[in-house]
Amino acid sequence: MILLAFGANLTSVHGEPITVLEKALELMPSLGISVRRRSSWYRTPAITPYAQPPYVNGVAVVEAALPPVELLQMLHRIEAMFGRVRRVRWGERIIDIDLLDYDGLVVPPVGRRGADAGLGQLPLALPHPGIPDRGFVLVPLAEVAPEWRHPVTGQGPEELLQRLQAAQGIGALAGIEKITA
Repeated sequence: MILLAFGANLTSVHGEPITVLEKALELMPSLGISVRRRSSWYRTPAITPYAQPPYVNGVAVVEAALPPVELLQMLHRIEAMFGRVRRVRWGERIIDIDLLDYDGLVVPPVGRRGADAGLGQLPLALPHPGIPDRGFVLVPLAEVAPEWRHPVTGQGPEELLQRLQAAQGIGALAGIEKITA
């Protein structure tokens, strides 16, 4: 199972965030990425060091013949097609597409991640290291792929959500609101 996470919080020449994300999903089949299932869209508060508008987030299950690194490069090209320019880490985004999991493949992160990692292309890390700590990923993931298991921990999305709430308290999922079905 290949999982992608989508997010956006800026309006662009391509439309409102939800419109941009829908257009990206519609474009994918022409680029060799078949969308099999997708979650609802969720409005989520920005969890960043900077004040910014809320995000629209969702998750999709896709199929692709591209190997993981090439798929990640294709996702970055799609982001660029919609006007994404990487300026500020954790900054506002016209579109963000993350490769969450690629058929259970485990590729440990290499190099620095986080605020001091810079803005260059990060090396591939699978599963995406942020999955367990991101309610805005786990909520739509639990909707679209409840059977998925984290390749390292073996936990499903619901278990990871419970762990997140236990670690961060009841506010861990505050403000996450379904906006489409």
